[in-house]
Amino acid sequence: MTSNAAQQLEQHLRQELGKVVFGMDDTLHGLVIAWLANGHVLLEGVPGLGKTLLAKALAQLIGGSFGRIQGTADLMPTDMTGLHVFNSHQNSFDFVPGPLFNQVVLVDEINRTGPKTQSALLQAMEENFVTIDRQTYALAAGFFLIAAQNPYDFEGVYPLLESQLDRFLIRLLLSYPDAETEMAVLSRYDKPGGGHGAVLPTICALPDGLLAQARAEAAAVHVDTSLYQYVVQVAAASRNHPRLSLGLSTRGALSVMRCARVEAALQGRSYLLPDDIKTVAPWVVGHRLLPTAEAMLEGYTALQIYQELDSQIAVPRSGAAG
Repeated sequence: MTSNAAQQLEQHLRQELGKVVFGMDDTLHGLVIAWLANGHVLLEGVPGLGKTLLAKALAQLIGGSFGRIQGTADLMPTDMTGLHVFNSHQNSFDFVPGPLFNQVVLVDEINRTGPKTQSALLQAMEENFVTIDRQTYALAAGFFLIAAQNPYDFEGVYPLLESQLDRFLIRLLLSYPDAETEMAVLSRYDKPGGGHGAVLPTICALPDGLLAQARAEAAAVHVDTSLYQYVVQVAAASRNHPRLSLGLSTRGALSVMRCARVEAALQGRSYLLPDDIKTVAPWVVGHRLLPTAEAMLEGYTALQIYQELDSQIAVPRSGAAG
């Protein structure tokens, strides 16, 4: 059976990134969905699991530039966006772009930056622009941001605001690898001097035009009205759930549909099924729902509450293929 452009893209990404990262099948699938859907990714996991390597390898695959921002308490917005510097020869101010002007950007330990610095990302993530000194500058075409944070940090961190979390299309959780995967990592990278800089040149860039074809396939996926109604019911149920103080926003509901379209294309279909929504929804809604204080004290997580409310909503059974 001939694979479509979306499937070819995922196959190429898995093959090439599989040369440098191991045991990240679900993470790579989530990255493909976010990338094809023109969204940004929040990676949660303890340090040392390969988040930086993954982002650098993805930039190599795309054939674009890579920028890394280390989150610290004293990081300023201009450290990310850039600033105007006085040019004494021209008697004018020249704009010096910051790392946000790369095609793939990793913001490591994003929750170590203060709210003012975090807010500098809002316009960049939503509009692909930044405004500095009342001048607006366009970011790179296909700007893709990956932010990483350690969910176990409690000291010296600033939890992301709900409005900031809502800008991330999906959240992916990285856990410790199994023994076989960790053996593969040790065998590959246990070399004198350490590091993995020499590995990246082995990655082959994505064939020209494949990304545009894959996105066109996702955009053309047929969606039956009953599936829109299903997502609306899920959103409404989250806004009225007694264990949630903040439900799914309209942007969140749209994000579910964007990701589900891509999932359908990755499965080789031109129409959406309820299973596509159920596959991507946990990645999309988990960081957007806010449990009440009582629910958190009782040990409930946002994902557990979502799964509970979703199980109470009837799944559409007709008209999937239009």
